[in-house]
Amino acid sequence: MRVTEIRECSVGLQAGETLQLPRFVEAQLEGGMTAAFPVEWESVEPSLLERPGTFTVEGTVKGDDYPDPLVYNRADPYVLKHTDGYYYFTGSVPEYDRLVLRRSATVAGLRDAEETVIWTKHETGEMGNHIWAPELHHIDGKWYIHFAAGSAEEKWAIRPYVLECEDDDPLTGQWIEKGKIQLPVESFSLDATTFEHRGQRYLAWAQIIEDSRLFIARMDTPWSIATEPVLISKPEYDWEVQLHRVNEGPAVLIRNGRIFMAYSASGTDHRYCMGLLTADESSDLLDPASWTKSSEPVFVSSEAASQYGPGHNSFTVSEDGTTDLLVYHARPYKDITGEPLYDPNRHARVQRILWKPDGTPYFGEPGWKLDAAGHTAKAVITVR
Repeated sequence: MRVTEIRECSVGLQAGETLQLPRFVEAQLEGGMTAAFPVEWESVEPSLLERPGTFTVEGTVKGDDYPDPLVYNRADPYVLKHTDGYYYFTGSVPEYDRLVLRRSATVAGLRDAEETVIWTKHETGEMGNHIWAPELHHIDGKWYIHFAAGSAEEKWAIRPYVLECEDDDPLTGQWIEKGKIQLPVESFSLDATTFEHRGQRYLAWAQIIEDSRLFIARMDTPWSIATEPVLISKPEYDWEVQLHRVNEGPAVLIRNGRIFMAYSASGTDHRYCMGLLTADESSDLLDPASWTKSSEPVFVSSEAASQYGPGHNSFTVSEDGTTDLLVYHARPYKDITGEPLYDPNRHARVQRILWKPDGTPYFGEPGWKLDAAGHTAKAVITVR
């Protein structure tokens, strides 16, 4: 994504005052998009601040500096920035046998943060196999983990389950099993996510009814739904039916007067990709007509970045709260031997989301970097 212009900024101060240059500058990008990026300013000769006058300081625009990968061997990544200022990370481990959490004061710090096992699969019965796609939520003062699991005796009997923790610290607190989310139709169900909008809490999930489809319902507790499921998306485009007919992994971002629901499509090899549903924030989210599906995928494999099968994402924000971030997994290679689900090298990754002039998200390509070549940040300093 190339920069077309760096907006010049102005700073005024009294002679003798300490100069405070802005930490960020606004970059005009291709496609009419704008975004704020950090800047590294040149040093200023102190004598210039002692007398009235005007001068210009130049700086270098810096791209985001997140580790790539963010976390190795963690698929279906979920990152929550909590009100305590910490980032919490969870995801599917390759063994599919436990739930893990890690915590850091920064996004980048999640890479080396100590990981804690907070729950392990049952030896028999429900929640005994295929422990998949955990999400961490904080609802009404308590922690919850929503995840999918099969039974020890039938690993493909996948259903959604919930754990609860009343302690302040979810890494050391006690987790209680709240059991299975009861759905009207008993079939392969997974990837449950929850979000609140206008005082109502919703659950969105994927369930196989003919093929893997996305449903939504209103919730009455963090582990139960209060309305009949409503179908809002099913595989229909070519890019949604590669290897398998799949819509799964819903993730919600509420911005610019709209509800954006990203989801993943097709089988979990290099053809795995992301689509997008959109609803107006004032619409009835339980009315299928409220949701519009993008006819093209919004995030696909990148040979240039050697990232294949990007998907099953979550959303978070930067440390200063100004930038929306996409968290997703992708493999570093295209060819896989055997069933893709059992290839361990889906790594968690993170990059910023840009916003188009019409208020819709632009996901770009996996691994994209800011290209500010030929552009310099400038600040006009006026000393009075």
